[in-house]
Amino acid sequence: VYRWDPSDGKNPRIDTFEVDMDNCGPKVLDILFKIKNEIDPSLTFRRSCAHGVCGSCAMNVDGINTLACIKSHSDINGDLNVYPLPHLKVVKDLIGDLSNLYKQYELIHPWLKVDQTGEEKKELKQSQKDREKLDGYYECILCACCSTSCPSYWWNGEKYLGPAVLLQAYRWIIDSRDEERKARLKKVSDELKLYRCHTILNCTNACPKGLNP
Repeated sequence: VYRWDPSDGKNPRIDTFEVDMDNCGPKVLDILFKIKNEIDPSLTFRRSCAHGVCGSCAMNVDGINTLACIKSHSDINGDLNVYPLPHLKVVKDLIGDLSNLYKQYELIHPWLKVDQTGEEKKELKQSQKDREKLDGYYECILCACCSTSCPSYWWNGEKYLGPAVLLQAYRWIIDSRDEERKARLKKVSDELKLYRCHTILNCTNACPKGLNP
């Protein structure tokens, strides 16, 4: 397990723990909890729902970006290597700094926009066909597994929006109820914000929800 504490002034290190798998839950998150509860209470990681819905426990497990709460350890032989998501500043141990991702997410205005006529207070109906266009986009949980697997995002993370935020932007661009499509397109249609994508497709391989950013 990757360890780093900014308060102790020491370099990052790798700690090795032995866990009795006959007395442990089936997921990688269960292993981390067992280490924290029974061996080293200073181990630090994000977690919340433990059901693959919130995206909090995203980390790199044996070289693959995934959610610790849905990654089973049954298909792992021998040692298990657990690191924070790659190419992020590390806050502590397995916690990566997602501040930049959240700023970029805010930039795309991820909410429905309609003209302020009073009509926005009424129910905005949508056909079943138009609703189906959102499938594969609204399910994104912003875990950042895709963006942190993308070399273009590693190189241009301050300016390139990355696959997670671009997927979220498209979710609002294609929503039939939204009235700011042209403005949204103009906001992302930029040499760096959008066109740094080189279709490497690491993002699609990494998505733990099976989406195609």
